[in-house]
Amino acid sequence: MDDAVQVVTTTVSEEAALRLMQDAVGRRLVACGQVDGPVISAYWWDGAVETSIEWRLTLKTTATRVGELRTWLVEQHPYDVPEVLATPVTDGNPDYLAWVRSEVG
Repeated sequence: MDDAVQVVTTTVSEEAALRLMQDAVGRRLVACGQVDGPVISAYWWDGAVETSIEWRLTLKTTATRVGELRTWLVEQHPYDVPEVLATPVTDGNPDYLAWVRSEVG
């Protein structure tokens, strides 16, 4: 098992997603990130079903940096309760995974 982790969040706009991605890379919390969107999300909020257009941000880091990344995302995120989901990477290109590890220290 490798220590690479993929972290996903969604946010209100492409600009917000780009800012979070670029800041996370610049702080070396992640090796890289991608922005997808728009996506349509439906969820319960304040007792009602809400639907909104969001942008998905996928970030690559390591297990040792996930806690720091999560804390930073929650502090910087425009949402009151942002989605921050971390999924361990169980397989992948060994050279790419080594690069992720080397970039985030």
